[in-house]
Amino acid sequence: MKTGMIATLAGLAVAGSASAGFVSFVVTSTALTHTGAGAQGSFIAYTLFARFDGATDTVLNAFNLGGVGGSSMTGFYHKDNASYNTSTLQSEFGTWNPSQTGAIANRAYDSYLVIGGLPTGTNTTNADPSWTSGGNADGRSWNRADLPNNGTLGWFNSNPPNIQGRVGQAGNTATDVRLGQFVVAGSDTAARSYTLTLGFNNGVAGSAVQFATSTFGWGVPTPGAVALLGLAGLAGRRRR
Repeated sequence: MKTGMIATLAGLAVAGSASAGFVSFVVTSTALTHTGAGAQGSFIAYTLFARFDGATDTVLNAFNLGGVGGSSMTGFYHKDNASYNTSTLQSEFGTWNPSQTGAIANRAYDSYLVIGGLPTGTNTTNADPSWTSGGNADGRSWNRADLPNNGTLGWFNSNPPNIQGRVGQAGNTATDVRLGQFVVAGSDTAARSYTLTLGFNNGVAGSAVQFATSTFGWGVPTPGAVALLGLAGLAGRRRR
């Protein structure tokens, strides 16, 4: 497994006596081989995490996902339990809903989005309305294989008291919160870079929600992406 850190320190904000600090996005890559039903051959799973520096930092939502420098929003593979996919590895049909990933054997090959935790039936991550507005808008919401190219895509923990978006919880690490997985063909060597904003707090009841914007991706960045990566960490603190 390879690990790449893409983005620099984001601004810190203080709430009461404790602070929550977003550090960077972290992307790990895993090479896969698939021989079952559906697409066959080599694939790469890129798993996205958000790194924090507090022991109880908790992600609440993610939004404004968009491609940088013309990065593709297509070519993602899914192997999930949705009725329009039926556990077949393919890039034509699927869902980003983590509760539909299904069998453990499927998860390594499935593209999904989460606010922490594991992609299982009990994950309470939901798509926000941005999936049905703007570019490529239609009624499927996140029940689609691609990502609408509208620059506003978001997802959120619909039951934040379960603290699945907190560091140290199952599916996360002591410093990193899982945000999703993107599976592409092994032959897909094009560089990809995306921008994303997080809403989070320090995990203390009543603490203020903070926001940080940065970039993540894989491959060799395009010149335009390199320029933007140089600005990574200049986090926008916006209330949604």
